[in-house]
Amino acid sequence: MRWGERSGTNYLLRKIGKTETSLGPRNSETEAIYDAFIRGRADNKDRLTSLSAKLDAFAPVNVAMGLGRVPTIAARIVRECDDRRLMGQHLVVVGTNAIYAYEVSAGVHVDSGLVATGDVDLLFDARRHISLAVSGLGATGLIGILQKIDRSFAPTNSRSFRAANRDGYLVDFIRPEAKDPIRDLLPPALTNLPDDLEGAPIFGLAWLVNSPKLEAVAIDERGYPVRLVVIDPRAFALHKAWVSRRQDREPIKAARDLEQAKAVAIIAMRYLSKSFDSPDLTALPKELREAAPKLLQDIETPATGATKPNW
Repeated sequence: MRWGERSGTNYLLRKIGKTETSLGPRNSETEAIYDAFIRGRADNKDRLTSLSAKLDAFAPVNVAMGLGRVPTIAARIVRECDDRRLMGQHLVVVGTNAIYAYEVSAGVHVDSGLVATGDVDLLFDARRHISLAVSGLGATGLIGILQKIDRSFAPTNSRSFRAANRDGYLVDFIRPEAKDPIRDLLPPALTNLPDDLEGAPIFGLAWLVNSPKLEAVAIDERGYPVRLVVIDPRAFALHKAWVSRRQDREPIKAARDLEQAKAVAIIAMRYLSKSFDSPDLTALPKELREAAPKLLQDIETPATGATKPNW
C-alpha cells in the first residue's frame, strides 16, 4: 500500500500483482487501514525471520537423524512449483519420488536401492490448463521455473517433454493420453509459449489423474521440508505392477517397478490402513483392481509376538 496523489487529493492505493486500486481518499479510516498494513507487514517479516532461523537450526538435526530423503534438486523444483500454486492443482509428483511422501506418511524408510533416481516426473492434469493471467508463470513458463532453480536446465529438443541440466538431471513432463489421440484437444503445455515444455501423452496416466491424492511434508537431503502432492499409494502400487507386466518394459526396469509396487502396497496396508477393496479406487480400470490379490499374495504377513534383541 502507498499514498498517491490524484487530482490534488491523496488516495490510499493498494497493489496486488501488477494491478493497483484505490481504497479511498486520505482520512482517518484509510489512515487506520494503512497503519494496520504497515504493522502487519513488519510483524510478518519478524515472524518469517524467526521461523527461517528455526528451519536453519533444525535442518542439520534432520540430516543427522537420517530424515533427509528427497533429492535437493527435486525438492527445489517442487517448492518452486508449489510457490506458483501449481502443485496439487495442476501438477502432481509421480514415479519414484512419490515414494518419499508414502515414507513420511507411514513413518518408515524404503530401501535406498528402490528410491535411487536421477529424475523427477511431473504429471500434468491437462484438463486444468492455466492461463498466463493467473498462473504466475510470468513470461517463461515451466522451463523458466526450472531455470530459476538451475540456469543450465534446457529442453532436450524443440517442444520437448523433457528438460535436463548440466549434471544430467532430468525433469519429465507427462500427461494422460486422450481416448482418441487423433482428436486430442487437451492443451499439451502449461502455457502457449513456444519454448515451454509440452507434456508427453502416456497411456494409463488418466487413471492416476482421477485417483485420490495424498499430501505429505517430507524432508530433503539438506534437512529442509518440502510439500509433496502424490497419487494414492494403492493406485501407485497397482499402476507400477501393471507397468512391470507390459511387454515393452525393459526387464531391469520391470523388476524394479514390481519391487516398488510391493513396497508401497505394504505401506498402504500395514501402516496407512488402506484397503485395496475400497470404492476410492473406482477410477482405476477393473483389470488393475482385480490384479491386487496377485500383487499382495507375495507380501509376508508381519510377525506377531515378542522378539528377542539381536545380542
